[in-house]
Amino acid sequence: MTEKVAVRIRELVREICLENEVQILKGHISRGHVHLFVSRPSSLSASKLMQYIKEKTSRKVLMEFPHIRKRYWEGHIWGRRYFVVSSGNVAEEVIMEYI
Repeated sequence: MTEKVAVRIRELVREICLENEVQILKGHISRGHVHLFVSRPSSLSASKLMQYIKEKTSRKVLMEFPHIRKRYWEGHIWGRRYFVVSSGNVAEEVIMEYI
């Protein structure tokens, strides 16, 4: 993932979170994955938030970056899997340090 693509993904994730009243507490985009520590409204499930993020970022990135469209011609830049955990049992500082 180039720096331009990473910056664009960050912008899109911020837009999606803002639209859905999700507060990003910390985030990091690396070459192969994205880490997010968020506070979301109880009316929005984690799986639905991930669906929004993956769908919108994938669609926009493939439209805006032709070199990526050539590599991921099926239309999916993200894998199906993701990992979500509640921070209720873990100190926020530990999560922030990890991200």
